[in-house]
Amino acid sequence: MTSTVTLPVWLVAIAALLAAISLLDRLLMPSLRWALRVRANRAVDKLNTKLKLRIQPFKMTKRQVLIDQLMFDPDTLHAAEEYALANGVPREVAMDKAKRYAREIVPSFNAYAYFRIGTRLARKVSEALYRVRLGYKNDEQLSAVDPNSSVVFIINHRSNMDYVLVTYVAATQSALSYAVGEWAQIWGLRSLISSMGAYFIRRDSRDPLYRRILARYVHMATAAGVVQAVFPEGGLSRDGALREPKFGLLSYMVSGFDKQGARDITFIPVGINYDRVLEDRILVGAANTEKGQKPIFRFNAGRLLGFIGGNIWRGLRGKNYRYGYACVSFGDPISLRAYLNRENIDFRTLAPEPRFAAIEKLGRELMAAVGHVIPALPVSLVATVLIDAGDRALTAFELKARVATMIEQLEASGAHVHVPRADRDYAIDVGLRMLTLRHFVIEENETYRANPIERAMLVYYANAIAHLFPNRALTKQTVRLFH
Repeated sequence: MTSTVTLPVWLVAIAALLAAISLLDRLLMPSLRWALRVRANRAVDKLNTKLKLRIQPFKMTKRQVLIDQLMFDPDTLHAAEEYALANGVPREVAMDKAKRYAREIVPSFNAYAYFRIGTRLARKVSEALYRVRLGYKNDEQLSAVDPNSSVVFIINHRSNMDYVLVTYVAATQSALSYAVGEWAQIWGLRSLISSMGAYFIRRDSRDPLYRRILARYVHMATAAGVVQAVFPEGGLSRDGALREPKFGLLSYMVSGFDKQGARDITFIPVGINYDRVLEDRILVGAANTEKGQKPIFRFNAGRLLGFIGGNIWRGLRGKNYRYGYACVSFGDPISLRAYLNRENIDFRTLAPEPRFAAIEKLGRELMAAVGHVIPALPVSLVATVLIDAGDRALTAFELKARVATMIEQLEASGAHVHVPRADRDYAIDVGLRMLTLRHFVIEENETYRANPIERAMLVYYANAIAHLFPNRALTKQTVRLFH
């Protein structure tokens, strides 16, 4: 018992290190986690005094707790049982698959990452690329939204910049929770996006187990009052016009809504438009690609790096110009409770087919409200006039007269037109200069006409506001390339 045991120094060092780690894990780390948690909660409470829409406790709940809550939800358990029976696998296998889906979907929101990193980065990127403007915004109605309601921003989808732009513009409102697709599941980006409260979805998944778990998570978040941002179109517009909406996420949010309950759901339509969409050529190329063929314009990593490098180089020389205006408009809030009372329906009492038909009707009304607040920007206005003119060349006077008439028509219909500096001549010059610099418009002998080779690009930008002219001959046009 008293004999001496000789050990190598390296073994003693490893034993000492393991003992230190065990001491930290058992005694110090729980206290540190508690202290950090208290500090984070205090920071969120302070933030909530400044935000118009409070960060709900659900967003601050530990991710593992939310995963467990989702896993042991009766609907999830029932879906796992059905999956096991349908596929002839043990229940444990089905539950393991359900857990993988739950871990994939549930985000790990971090207020510091969102407000100190995400929103600041969003502001810098947005202002570096565009002249960002806030269009229509009914402050009186937005301020009257019940703070206890679940707020859902319904947004049109023109560019991947939409996420960045709306995060920046809505930074004083609340922390938004987005549904993002598979593109965000790349290494390095996934953790950052998850920490900002976004949840990942497989848009084309046909697995009923996955769809049920996603539906339960969306329902739980909505019932808990989490502020969400949804792009009903499901993907970027390829021809510039509003796409047919998809109603999956909307269905998950409203199917179990109790209009007699304590918490309402309030939808806020959001319209976005750009003088230049960064992905415009890729999208137009995809719109003109026949099934089974390669896109006319394909993503090229070298071209992307060249684009970024070129912008940095021009910025260092003081010759980097922004890509025109990016404008965001907020429409009047729409209460789901008021809507259901007006329609005299209750989603919970309807059979599946009538319920989905009623949800589709609601979705189309929401998208119509979004379309109404999409701002008309200089490039879209000038592009519309030039497409309307066909092959005819217009003098500067004729062009400005037609755009001025169009602006008057839009304003008379209640649409929002962004006129920079409140100067119509300047606005038209800005739009014309952008289109001329990109060779979409040919200038010769002091006249302007659409470039036949780039006509598809002009149609793309004209289509952004085509829905605002229901009584004119100009309607949504098909994007076609001319070579």
